Amino acid sequence: MGSLVTVQRLIALDMEGVITPEIWEAVATHTGVSELLRTTRDEPNYQKLMEYRLGLLDKHKIKLSLIKNVIGDLELLPGARSFLDELRQQYQVVILSDTFEEFASHFSELLGYPHLLCHKLRVDDDHITGFLLRLNDPKARAIEAYQSLNYHVSAAGDSHNDVTMLKTADSGCLFRAADGLINLHPELSSMVTYEDLLKWITDLDE
Repeated sequence: MGSLVTVQRLIALDMEGVITPEIWEAVATHTGVSELLRTTRDEPNYQKLMEYRLGLLDKHKIKLSLIKNVIGDLELLPGARSFLDELRQQYQVVILSDTFEEFASHFSELLGYPHLLCHKLRVDDDHITGFLLRLNDPKARAIEAYQSLNYHVSAAGDSHNDVTMLKTADSGCLFRAADGLINLHPELSSMVTYEDLLKWITDLDE
């Protein structure tokens, strides 16, 4: 007699803006290069955004070591670690981010080394020369892969580049997103506190 298959829950979270500060905004503040304030909240095309950023790094001679020093001074968003710890007591959790391995180690340590999927930079003598995206639309593709393993996936993100992930997931919501993005996608739930996000996730068990 065959056994019944139980669908398990997996929670997928964006990193920057959801549980950590925006790295590029911190670099912009540190260097005074205001053009680096442009993020995926402003530019939906990630390829175009990164090429824009790399041009600015080259123009202003901003090296990888400087960026890593800036990141090293950043803390998690208030309440993020306790939220993540409580979530991990009940569910499997994955961080799906468009950051890079070279940037993520500091936050990974602060978060207790979560399962984190992100991209990789090309670096030559401390100069960022390019980037390697794992694949096109990697967040949505990761969601599909987990669903193929019979996981029910709930996802949360804050930017344009999270929307396909949120819509691919079995349940998706915007978290601390800009008003313009919320207005563009009224079909998605939206919240601003970790308490509400945790409640939204756990209520799906009922």
